[in-house]
Amino acid sequence: MKPIRILALDLDDTLLCSDFSISFKTRNALKLVDEAGIKIVLTSGRILEAMDRYARVLDLHKKPGYLISNNGALITESHTGNIVYEALLDREIIMAICELAEKEDFPLQMYADNITYVSRRNEYSDMDEKVTNLRQVVVENFQALAGESCHKLIIPGDPVLLTNVKRAIRTTMGDKVNIFLSRKYFLQIAPKDSNKGTALAKIADLMGCKPEETMAIGDSMNDEAMIRWAGIGVALANADEELKKIADYVTVKTNDENGVAEAVEKYILS
Repeated sequence: MKPIRILALDLDDTLLCSDFSISFKTRNALKLVDEAGIKIVLTSGRILEAMDRYARVLDLHKKPGYLISNNGALITESHTGNIVYEALLDREIIMAICELAEKEDFPLQMYADNITYVSRRNEYSDMDEKVTNLRQVVVENFQALAGESCHKLIIPGDPVLLTNVKRAIRTTMGDKVNIFLSRKYFLQIAPKDSNKGTALAKIADLMGCKPEETMAIGDSMNDEAMIRWAGIGVALANADEELKKIADYVTVKTNDENGVAEAVEKYILS
């Protein structure tokens, strides 16, 4: 097995504990990873602004590196904030999603300018506000705002009902979009071919790394692409059962029990 050169880490329910902190043990393990010259890449469905504090906790802003936000639709340099790659949804797709959500009576959500914009208040967007600490603003004409430009759209709702919505979007749009569930209650619609896996591949290419020199750790199905692409794909003990089937290794410990530290110690620090 080749030495790992890139460690890609999902945030929520993976690197972060349930209280949205990074444990002392995990921080220490990642400090050793950094000292070994391995590039730590945070990769999240969050927007960049909602990732910044965690990048700073790990001192990723102090040296050249990369951050993957918006589930792979945006790659930026961690030390400068410069955009390396960006993908936006086509306007016609945005309009179609908005019309479908309105027809099925689902709210819509998007992020821009450090703000969460919603078509109407709902319990799921309220929960997201607590997670991201981003101010929530209800927009009367959400379709007009979203139509200007966005990295992704989110349909929040009951997980059981969202399964049917996902099926409807897939039927009408085929492979024109990347669609997946995250946090169980968020149906995310992103640009085609933009996901954590393609983003990780772009960063590896910039660094001259091969898949077998990368390791990715996650918990949700929006982590699937990077778990599949990485040489070592790890799912935490608290991960989605489908992701566990895909992963090369499933940790014994959860995100609240230093699962990331367990994987790092097994494959890198040992």
